Parts: sequence; structure tokens; C-alpha cells
Amino acid sequence: MPFPDIDPIAISLGPLAIRWYALAYIFGLLFSLFFSGRLAAQYGGPVQQPHIDSFFTPAILAVIIGGRLGFVLFYDPLFYLSNPLEIFAVWKGGMAFHGAAVALFLFAWWHTQKNNIPFLAFTDIIAVFSPFGVFLGRLANFINAEHWGRVTDMPFGIIFPNAGPLPRHPSQIYEALSEGLLLLFIMIFLAYRTNILRYFGLPTAVCLGLSGLFRWIVEYFRTPDEIIALPLNASISIGQLLSLPMIIGGILLAVYALKSQKTSP
Repeated sequence: MPFPDIDPIAISLGPLAIRWYALAYIFGLLFSLFFSGRLAAQYGGPVQQPHIDSFFTPAILAVIIGGRLGFVLFYDPLFYLSNPLEIFAVWKGGMAFHGAAVALFLFAWWHTQKNNIPFLAFTDIIAVFSPFGVFLGRLANFINAEHWGRVTDMPFGIIFPNAGPLPRHPSQIYEALSEGLLLLFIMIFLAYRTNILRYFGLPTAVCLGLSGLFRWIVEYFRTPDEIIALPLNASISIGQLLSLPMIIGGILLAVYALKSQKTSP
């Protein structure tokens, strides 16, 4: 299949060009925080809707700063060390999911300390709708024709621009569907159909662990940025290496949440 002719620029206003990439992050955060605020108001726990609403600006900064610095440090530090001004060229693409996740956690901790609310109770509410932002971000990656997949002979393989003449897995779509929509449905079901929100840290653990697991799986279809050799002729990609702490952290946090039996009101 040929790559669809999609202009990466969504809106042009004279010299100002607004890309789908930027809109994906903005609307993803707006959606996530809007419905997180409604959930907080409905649930009636220690986190209230104003706590969620006031997190929008810190969340935007966290995603931009963390995502960009994560890409710079994890994937191509030598290039950016030689071309430091390119670090600020975010419109060219290059955002790391893992860097954005770490930054969101750090900004969330700062926000909860500032407002004197439990950190895990806050991240539990945010975790429910956060996969929607990932969904839009991965679609934007597809529109930008970046982070394409490995070569495939499957009928839905796509010939991406600047990726050679062979069809490749649309791994951005796989990530959008798994880390995005599937995880979003799982989190919504758990939040509204179970008592998972009563256990501080458990929704955060589920979102964190499954995000890492889904990314680990999709890495087998995605063209790896770099492969790391392991003993016994095994190997993993940089993306899988960065996902491993998420999986382990999610498991450990889930065990802690269930064993501690700390519940919200």
C-alpha cells in the first residue's frame, strides 16, 4: 500500500504553520484532563476537579520538555551534542514517550506537593484517560511518516517516504491501537466497573505496566532505533530497554497497592 498523501501541516496562517503533531499533544491533554476532572468530581476522593484543571499547563510543559529531552538523551545524544540548537526544533519531530512519561510523573509530584494532595491518588485519576493522548500522538507519528515499522510482506504493509521501496509495518498504528485505544478502554472499564480507584497506586500501576508491555510487544514490529546485544544471542531494542522499568515498576507498585490495602474514601 502506498503511504496516504496527508499534509503534516494541519493549519497554515501566513508564516505560522500548525502541525498535526502539535495538535495531537494539545487535544490529547485537553481530552484527558477534561474527563479526568469529571471522574474526580464524580468519585469524590481527595483529588478534586480544580486540582486536575490546574494541571493542564504543567502537563503541557512536562510532555514537551520531557518528550524532547528524552529523545535527545535516549536516541541520538551525539548528534544533538554537536548541534545543540536542534534540541529546540520540536516542530521537526522527535519526542520520546518514555521521557514524557517520566516528566509527567515529576511534574505531577510537584503539583501534588504544591496542592497538598496524595500523589498516587492524583496519578490514579490521571492514568485513566491518559492513553488517549498516546493514541493521538501515535497517529501524528503516522502522519509525519516517522518511526515506521520493519519490512513486511503482509497485505497491509505500507511503503513509507524515505524508508526505501519495501512495504513496512505501520507500527505507529499498532501503538495507537494498543498503547492508546485498548489501554484507554481497559482503564475506563476498571475505573467505572470495579473498585480499583479505592486502592491508592493500583490504577497507576496498571497503566504504567501495560503501557510498557504493549510498547515492548510493538517493538518487534517497529524499526528499532538501536539494538543492544545480550548474552545467549538475545537482543533488545532501546525502546524495549526503556519499557522494562515501566513493566517492573508497574508490577511492584501493584503488589504494594494490594498488600498495603490503603484505600481512598
